[in-house]
Amino acid sequence: MVSIQPERSMQSLYIQRSVDIAAPADIAFEAMLEQLGPASEMPDGKPFPMKIEPWPGGRWFRDLGNNTGHLWAHVQVIKPPTLLELCGPLFMSYPAISHVAYRFTPAGNNTTLQITHRAIGEISHDHMTGVQEGWDFELKLIRQRAEKRAGR
Repeated sequence: MVSIQPERSMQSLYIQRSVDIAAPADIAFEAMLEQLGPASEMPDGKPFPMKIEPWPGGRWFRDLGNNTGHLWAHVQVIKPPTLLELCGPLFMSYPAISHVAYRFTPAGNNTTLQITHRAIGEISHDHMTGVQEGWDFELKLIRQRAEKRAGR
């Protein structure tokens, strides 16, 4: 059976955020991988069961156990400790695709982390607005984790 739907509009998303981290790039990069994987958490402090396979083609996914979960992205590029690029639907369970780049720029014993998230698809209004808070939260946790590891 064919169902005719009203035309849906395509949306595009572009978010760029950066944070200065008082830690060397290698420590900041490892803190980012930890945050994307085993240490991932929600804003309320509850664990968020994510896993990342840090190699080209590796998966980044929400692991709900018993072979269930949600594929968020694949690793498109990884060049430790300066670049990680992910490509996939992320948290969007509808027709959409995202590209996220984590760029680390060393500056002595400090690092600037810039995240660029671009997406296109039938992106919901809630996701268009909520993702901005999500990235701010993610950057804060990466910075805190890296600075703690660096003893700062």
